[in-house]
Amino acid sequence: MTLNGWLQIACFLGAVLLATPFIGGYMARVFTRQRTWLDPFMRPLERLVYRTTGVNENHEMRWTEYAMALLLFSVVSLLTLYLMQRLQGLLPFNPQGFGGVAPDLAFNTAVSFTTNTNWQAYSGESTMSYFTQMAGLAYHNFVSAAVGIAVAIAFIRGIAQQETETIGNFWVDMVRASLWVLLPIALVGSLFFVSQGVVQNLKPYDTVRTVEGATQVIAQGPVASQEVIKQFGTNGGGFFNANSAHPYENPTPLSNWLAMFGIFFISSGLTYTLGTMTGSRRHGWAVWSAMAFLFLVGVTVTYWAEARGNPLLTAAGADQTATAMSPGGNMEGKEVRFGIANTALFATATTDASCGAVNGWHDSFTPLGGLVTLANIQLSEVVFGGVGAGMYGVLVYIILSVFIAGLMVGRTPEYLGKKIHAFEVQMAMLTVLIFSLLILMFTGISSVSGFGTSSIFNPGPHGLAEILYGFSSGAANNGSAFGGLSANTPWYNTTIGLSMLFGRFFMIIPPLAIAGSLSRKKRIPESLGTFPVTTPLFTTLLVGVIVIVGALTFFPALSLGPIVEHFLMQNGQVF
Repeated sequence: MTLNGWLQIACFLGAVLLATPFIGGYMARVFTRQRTWLDPFMRPLERLVYRTTGVNENHEMRWTEYAMALLLFSVVSLLTLYLMQRLQGLLPFNPQGFGGVAPDLAFNTAVSFTTNTNWQAYSGESTMSYFTQMAGLAYHNFVSAAVGIAVAIAFIRGIAQQETETIGNFWVDMVRASLWVLLPIALVGSLFFVSQGVVQNLKPYDTVRTVEGATQVIAQGPVASQEVIKQFGTNGGGFFNANSAHPYENPTPLSNWLAMFGIFFISSGLTYTLGTMTGSRRHGWAVWSAMAFLFLVGVTVTYWAEARGNPLLTAAGADQTATAMSPGGNMEGKEVRFGIANTALFATATTDASCGAVNGWHDSFTPLGGLVTLANIQLSEVVFGGVGAGMYGVLVYIILSVFIAGLMVGRTPEYLGKKIHAFEVQMAMLTVLIFSLLILMFTGISSVSGFGTSSIFNPGPHGLAEILYGFSSGAANNGSAFGGLSANTPWYNTTIGLSMLFGRFFMIIPPLAIAGSLSRKKRIPESLGTFPVTTPLFTTLLVGVIVIVGALTFFPALSLGPIVEHFLMQNGQVF
């Protein structure tokens, strides 16, 4: 570890902190329909969308109607992307002549991009046409992120309102998230990425001859326009198989920094939006502090583990000492342009949020470094989390935290003036149970069945970790992978597809139900027995609940995977 590396991590978190009130306050104005500087441009476009689609923007929805609109929109989007992949050989903008995608892979990919997961069991530059990339995958990068933001805003609205049956209008929330938040970022960000050297064209691939005389195909394509929304929308699906380690997606240190910054930008801002819309900015900062603490713990452990190196490589004769000419530590699977600090920072950020973009291979991390990325996902990705998903995910844990606090003092728990009753706690626990059930059930079946174990390249604890990571990534809608799992098989395409589908929508409905219930309640004044949700004590309790729930659920599985692998490595045994 170096001072330079720590300064980069500190500057990154500092930039996120400074940007939080800017984007958070802006989103609060957007979703409370206050005037913004983009209104002269976006308001006419918004009205045109409503006229074209027949949406009544003044119609307010109960939570059941909100959820039904969300589900129907997602089903239609999923089927459209599935058909687009199957028929891409007949569609335009396909200079490489790629044929239709296999049914199981098309299902997996359609579910993946509809759910904001962007798990890729294929190599993008050798599978998807330009048309599929632009009209299918990039489109879903926008709308799946907008859906997540819409649900988070609906949840916050349910907390902020009182004695009303509605939580907003799904179509309005999604359109405003797309037009006012995501589209401006994408337009500016795409131009920035082009300036850094990210390609953006519709040319056929180039075939060149290397200095050794071999032939090499250089992929082209509309990359920059997809790159920015992949990061800021916490999608993560790369145009190239190497993702953000590829120089055409991530060519410079500045593009690498912006890519990491984009992962947290909107999710961090939503904590300020929570505080603004509920009238308690101190509460928003308390939630932000809990997320920031968990992030710092994760990046510290990852950086330490990777900088410390792998004793097996030292025993084999590799010099892992940091010098002026060498970064030292475990550089396996890492881009030499970014080194250990930026790779550890990128890996922590992308697994804290449901992004999944990578600039280094998590499969090549040391066991403890890999453990952090896996544990981040299994904490339900509420450490800033995905756009919207992180916010409604952490609100579920807040419900559980204030419930526990209420038990401690022997009175009905309250949250920002709303009484928390059995229904809210039941819905919160249902969310937690669905998540763990999906991961552990499919991992257990895959780890004892030939159709599951035949896809792993590393038998033993590392192979188990690869399977566990795959289903954790799917259920949490992250999309990253350890990389040692050959997931493009009928079994994994189907089961990870189901994990993504249920992990998204079965974990959206309970938070919407909580929002509907809270919206109907009357706000009561604070009393001496009210547990304050604006103090360091609340932040500590929230962190404790998140960690304890994750540990109780997944520690046995982690013990058989990366923890055993760590001790084997320390004892000089190859795993």
